[in-house]
Amino acid sequence: MPSFSVRDVLVATKPQAAKATPAITSFTDVVTDTRKIQPGVLFIALKGERFNGEDFAAEAVAKGAKGVIVSEACPEEKYASVENADVFRVPDTLKAYQQLAHYWRMKFHLPVIAITGSNGKTTTKDLTAAVLSARGPVLKTQANFNNEIGLPLTLLGLNKEHKAAVVEIGMRGFHQIEAMAPIAAPKIGIVTNVGETHMELLGSLENIAKAKSELVEAIPSGGTVILNADNKYVAGMRGKAGEDVRVITFGLEQPADVKGGDIRTAGTQTTFAVTYAGETHDYTIAMVGRHNVYNALAAIACGFALKLTPEEIQRGLQKLEATKMRFELQKVKDWQVVNDAYNASPMSMTAAISTLSELVKGRKIAVMGDMLELGSVSEKAHYHVGEELAEKKFAAVVTLGEMGRLIAQGAREHGVAAVYSCDSHEAAAGQLHAILKPGDTLLFKGSRGMQMEKIIDLL
Repeated sequence: MPSFSVRDVLVATKPQAAKATPAITSFTDVVTDTRKIQPGVLFIALKGERFNGEDFAAEAVAKGAKGVIVSEACPEEKYASVENADVFRVPDTLKAYQQLAHYWRMKFHLPVIAITGSNGKTTTKDLTAAVLSARGPVLKTQANFNNEIGLPLTLLGLNKEHKAAVVEIGMRGFHQIEAMAPIAAPKIGIVTNVGETHMELLGSLENIAKAKSELVEAIPSGGTVILNADNKYVAGMRGKAGEDVRVITFGLEQPADVKGGDIRTAGTQTTFAVTYAGETHDYTIAMVGRHNVYNALAAIACGFALKLTPEEIQRGLQKLEATKMRFELQKVKDWQVVNDAYNASPMSMTAAISTLSELVKGRKIAVMGDMLELGSVSEKAHYHVGEELAEKKFAAVVTLGEMGRLIAQGAREHGVAAVYSCDSHEAAAGQLHAILKPGDTLLFKGSRGMQMEKIIDLL
């Protein structure tokens, strides 16, 4: 747990001290949730759309907090009753939270690797952390805590045992990565790809690439940028790298510094060859799919950037701890279930459909939900998913959501005989119960907001 002295808080956030208690010299942790209060912590009153942490300042102290950070606009009555605790007033409590996280991160002399991209961020994070674990414990973003609150939460988990940190940085618009990257002060930046995710917010692939390239621009002299040579938008970011920033490319098709090939799948494992600096070695990951080879190549490139040997990299990959619901294989009754329900975009839909088709020769059932935030390309993208399901000979397609109906239409019009559109998780599960046969393989995929895993639970 991060420990901050009062002086640390003053230096990091430069607050106005509303109330000071001379007896307090330090805080045992930084907390934003009153349910996680332990004696001696510093409580930061964040504000959200449906809550204001300042309403709970007195409660936090009553539960044991020894310090509270509130905004300068906070009415005095919300903290006037606070006793035996320090109260700090700042212009923006979220900014103060980020400042404290950055202050804590800078206490550690270790490489921080930041990852962004339209798809594959979380899997690449898991693989990169696995590679680097060959040298010792690695801190990594949990789940997909990759936003303005999740990033500082991750960084505050650093301790003296860690040898590296691997963090995701998400993006929902221009200047977001530009603002978040300095909090982590990364030495290495990885951009996985650029696709149509967030098209609704940014309007074009060119704009998405511009927003993602903010990570490349954030890497300082002496650092390294790792780019996907097979994605033209990412490859084009080379020119965004600063002076004395090393660029390492990875890929399967175009010339690349870390070049993959000879992909072989056996069961739930994939082996592939990687050529780097004139040497070729085989690597194995406990994942399937060409898209995951790309993710692994990015992780391997990071290993090379930090001077790990091929033997260390392979040893690290064997320690992979993958995040749930990323092409996760499950046995449910008499059926094989592929739970890839964490999120969805046109790029990841194509990857999941293609991967399943390569692995499964029997009856395949697709359970597809809406892909969100696609803007003007949404209708075409959903219809195209239906086309791909038909092309890959899926026996049946069950969809959930309004846009899912376009997936159903595309599948039906291109030859899938059994197509069903449903308005609820329960209806989808009921339809599946009616059509499933022993030995069927089901693919579940949709955007996070669709919660497609609920259908699995109902099965």
